Amino acid sequence: MRVIAGSARRLKLVAPYGLDTRPTQDIIKETLFNIIQAEVPGAVFLDLCAGSGAIGIEALSRGAKKAYFVENGREACACIQKNLHTTHFEEEAILLKQDVLSALRHIHEKEADIIYVDPPYEAQTVHDILHALAEEKYVTENTLIIVESSLDTDFSYLPQIGLQLVREKDYKANRHLFIRKVQKP
Repeated sequence: MRVIAGSARRLKLVAPYGLDTRPTQDIIKETLFNIIQAEVPGAVFLDLCAGSGAIGIEALSRGAKKAYFVENGREACACIQKNLHTTHFEEEAILLKQDVLSALRHIHEKEADIIYVDPPYEAQTVHDILHALAEEKYVTENTLIIVESSLDTDFSYLPQIGLQLVREKDYKANRHLFIRKVQKP
């Protein structure tokens, strides 16, 4: 696993051992950042259920001004810290070592530009996170929420919580959903 582009290009990253995390494959990460490349420079980026931190680090490498990494796993947090040190992004990063739903209340930004959510592939977990995000003041109509999920996860509830699906990108075993808050009339 490595940083694909930007100031930390080609630097190797470490990932936690075991099945608790699923590092995003480089080809999928590259496709994702090709889609969002215009929104990354200068962005406040949230990497929720961050695992190794590779997605948030990729965002920093491509010009995001700040990244929050939210992770509850001890080994994963150690990997994030090591990866931030390797890539020299410690100053631009904030690591919140806690449950994602608790951590959302500790983010004090006027606006989050991009929020990447890669929770365990359980429908209730992603539902709870999206419901909480829909209530946060820093999630505005301009905020792009990206969810990595299994191909069969149901997101039909999005309109009920004030969110809308604006794009979907399917891969062989998973997909990215691009979601925004519904604009108020």
